[in-house]
Amino acid sequence: MLSAWLALASATTLLSTPHGCIAVPNPGPVSAGQPGQTIPLTRRAPPVRTVDDWAAWAQREREFLTLRYGGDSPQRRSEGVNLLTNQDADSSFYGSLAIGTPPVVFNVIFDTGSADLLVADTTCTSGCSKIAFLEAASSSTLKNLSQPIQIQYGSGQAAGYLMQDVVQMAGLSVKNQVFAAADQISSGLLTSPVSGLLGLAWQTLALSEATPFWQTLASSGAWTDPVMSFQLTRFLNATNVKYNEPGGTFTMGFVNSSLYTGQIDYRNITGTPSYWLLTMTSMTVQGKTIALPTGSSAYAAIDTGTTLVGGPLSAIQNIFAQIPGSAPGTGSWEGYYTYPCDTAVNVAISFGGPSWSISPADFQLTQLSSSQCVGAFFVLSTVLSATSNENGPSWVVGDTFLKNVYSVFRYSPPSVGFAQLSEAALAMNGVASA
Repeated sequence: MLSAWLALASATTLLSTPHGCIAVPNPGPVSAGQPGQTIPLTRRAPPVRTVDDWAAWAQREREFLTLRYGGDSPQRRSEGVNLLTNQDADSSFYGSLAIGTPPVVFNVIFDTGSADLLVADTTCTSGCSKIAFLEAASSSTLKNLSQPIQIQYGSGQAAGYLMQDVVQMAGLSVKNQVFAAADQISSGLLTSPVSGLLGLAWQTLALSEATPFWQTLASSGAWTDPVMSFQLTRFLNATNVKYNEPGGTFTMGFVNSSLYTGQIDYRNITGTPSYWLLTMTSMTVQGKTIALPTGSSAYAAIDTGTTLVGGPLSAIQNIFAQIPGSAPGTGSWEGYYTYPCDTAVNVAISFGGPSWSISPADFQLTQLSSSQCVGAFFVLSTVLSATSNENGPSWVVGDTFLKNVYSVFRYSPPSVGFAQLSEAALAMNGVASA
C-alpha cells in the first residue's frame, strides 16, 4: 500500500519515518470560529541563484521525491480562508496557524503530499536558526506525549517528540491535535520565516498515526462543505521580485467562486485514501499526444508541497522528444532535460476529464546559458517500500501544474477537482499585481 511509504512534505520534498511503532490518541473535540476568517499566505522571493546553485537545488529536489514517494461535533459549521505566501520563486507556499493557550502563530508550508504537522521546538539544537519556536512552557494546554519521532526528508532530517495541544487556523480549531515538535533539524530544511510543515494528506500517511488537522475538521462536520482548495500565484518568471510575495489563497469548508470560472471537474482518487492520487490519462506536448504508461504507472500524487513535476523515464523522454534541440542533463542535472530558451513549450494534462494547460513560464525551471534552459519535468525514480512490495506513485504533480488551475481537495467522496482560474486570480501573478 502507498500508506506504507513515508510521507511527502514540503517544497524540498519530505519523507517521514517513525522511531518505532507509535500509538497516539485521536484528536479531541473540534470547534468552529467565525465564517470567512482570513489568514494571509505569503510568497518569499528567491535569492539570486547561480547555475551551480540551481543544479544543486534540482538534484536535491529529485532525490527528495525519490525518497518521499520511495472527537465531538462542532458547535456549528464554518469556513476559513488562509492567504498564502509565495516563497523562493514558487518553490513553496506557506500560511499560518496557531498552537497552544494562549495561541502562538507559526508559518508552515501547506503540503498535500504528507500528513503530519511538524514545528520547530525551543529545545532545537541544530538547523533552527532565525525561525520561531514552540515553547512548551508558554501553553497551559500542551501535553508532551514523550514519544520520539524521526522524520527523514529528501533534503534533510528532523527528529523530536510528539506533543498534543490546541491547533487553530482561520477561526477553526482542534483541541487535542497531535504534532511533532522537532529538536533536531538538518541545515536548510526550514528557512525563516517558516517554522514547520502542515500535512494535508490522509491519516494513512501520518508517521505519528494521528488524524491530520484538516481530516478532523472535515470528518466532524466543522466545515460548511467537505472541501479545501488552493489558488497559487506565479513569480518564477518575474523580475525585481521581493523576498516575500502574495502566494494566493487556501480555503477550508468552501470554494471561492471569485477565483475560478466554469465548473470544477472532480475525479475520484485512486485506491484507499493516502496520497491525493489520480490517474493520468493523457498528455499533449506542443499539440501532439504522447504515449504515457498505463495501469499503476499512471498514478499521480497531487502535491502542493512539491515544486516541479516528476514522472516515469519513458514519459519524460516522450515529452522532450517533441521539443527540438532538447537533451538529457548530466551531472547534477541528471534526470532533467535542457531545451532552447526561445522555445515556448506548451504541455496539457488530463486526468480523465478536461485537459489542463501548463504555462510555458512554468515549464521553464531556469536558464543555464543565453540559449539553454532546464525544463520543470524530470525523471522520478520510484523504489520499493521497505515495508511493502509496492512502489510509490509514478508521477508527482506539484506546483508547476497547480499554479495553472484552481484545485479542490474533497473529503467526501474522496476526490480532487480542478477548474480554470478566473481573471481575478490570474491578475495576482507577478510583481505589482492586483
